[in-house]
Amino acid sequence: MEFDFSQMQRLRIAMRTPDFTTAAKVEQVINAAFGKEVAIMRDAGTVELNIAATGSPSPAHALSRIKNLSVTPERRARVVVDQRSGTIVMGNDVRISPVAVSQGGLTLQIEEAPIVVQPNPFSQGETVVVPRSTASLEETQGTGFALVPGGQSLSDLVTGLNALGVAPRDLIDILKTISAAGALHAELVVQ
Repeated sequence: MEFDFSQMQRLRIAMRTPDFTTAAKVEQVINAAFGKEVAIMRDAGTVELNIAATGSPSPAHALSRIKNLSVTPERRARVVVDQRSGTIVMGNDVRISPVAVSQGGLTLQIEEAPIVVQPNPFSQGETVVVPRSTASLEETQGTGFALVPGGQSLSDLVTGLNALGVAPRDLIDILKTISAAGALHAELVVQ
């Protein structure tokens, strides 16, 4: 039996990079374009399109309506390190958990003390947890104490370490260790 595209009743759209949030966005954009539920997310990498529900005369017509729809994929937080050149590239969404780091004569400690904010009584608001982080960096006795602002964002940490003159090679080792400890909320790619 030969494959006949025109007789397809359901089409599966495969995500190049599986992600539940992106697949849900694809489902939502397709359904909005047709004004009814014609697509359903099957898993992180697949969205299924019901051709009959689209009201299109053929699968080709249905695909022509969705092929130019725009969806911004969810991006994984990532830190890329090139050990040879000492280059570190990271996205804005990279975060770290509370962690203490000691490297050579430096000791870095990051603490998180979230605040719970509640709405007024009988209001329609909702309780929200607001992050509040602090970071401190100490050098060995006699060389002083430096404060790194922020602490929740890895870029704040890197900025603070750079201001203290931490070499890129040492920074790479610190990032690897934070990742190994499970405190780096990003994929660490070492080249």
